[in-house]
Amino acid sequence: MDDALARRFENERPRLHALAYRMLGSAAEAEDVVQESWLRLNRTSGVDNLGGWLTTVVSRLCLDALRARRETPVSSVPDAAGGAVPEDEVLLAGEVGRALLVVLDRLAPPERVAFVLHDLFAVPFDAVGPILDRTPATAKKLASRARLRVRGEPAVPAAELAEHREVVTAFLSAARGGDMATLLTVLAPDVVRHTEPAMLPPGAAAVLRGADEVARGTKLFAGTARLAELALIDGDVGLVLAPAGRLAGVLRIEVRGGLLQAYEVVVSPERLTGMEIATLSRGAV
Repeated sequence: MDDALARRFENERPRLHALAYRMLGSAAEAEDVVQESWLRLNRTSGVDNLGGWLTTVVSRLCLDALRARRETPVSSVPDAAGGAVPEDEVLLAGEVGRALLVVLDRLAPPERVAFVLHDLFAVPFDAVGPILDRTPATAKKLASRARLRVRGEPAVPAAELAEHREVVTAFLSAARGGDMATLLTVLAPDVVRHTEPAMLPPGAAAVLRGADEVARGTKLFAGTARLAELALIDGDVGLVLAPAGRLAGVLRIEVRGGLLQAYEVVVSPERLTGMEIATLSRGAV
């Protein structure tokens, strides 16, 4: 083993892991890909541009993994209660952005790879194209399509979107802390909460009405609130529940007059599949 080469590889490792994680959404899978790139490097001689070579190898390994995943879909998502999700996955997803990982997971593999390489890691399309076995122009189109999906299209005016975001942010903060007093200032007096039965403990009501009842019921959400993140749901501000960047549920939220009028907790895979989910631009505030 070449000690100098090993040191150079270790210098590249954090970047490679970050790249692979954004492509795969799994810290364990990302580590496997990075390790495989090291094994391949050991079997290769005469690498002039080590960073570029490793980027290509890692990207192609990720592309293969994403295609295999499409052929053999995952049968379940992480437990929305958070108990089955490794802590490092939870933390890493939070650092990257759970809403971003959710949207990336819905992209076709070439779109995801093109977007991550170019938009998140500034790899030029002249280099992205060969990685995907496409022309640079085609790679650019793939990234552009992905970008539109990631950013989404608000269904309400900018000022209204900003107001909705402020209310939902306050609601999420209060829910995380189990802060009844703040919840009562955010919720409309006649607020209604609908929750799909799969998200509720036995005997809990699927529909709650009135600020007091909904505030108390929201305490059930406090345990999963750390897994929630603001997102654009069908064009308006809502919340995604994504324990390790994998979509487990959505809160559809209705805001009027500066108050939260209603929210619905959706966990049904059939309904989640039909929703348009995008990241929420920081410019919306």
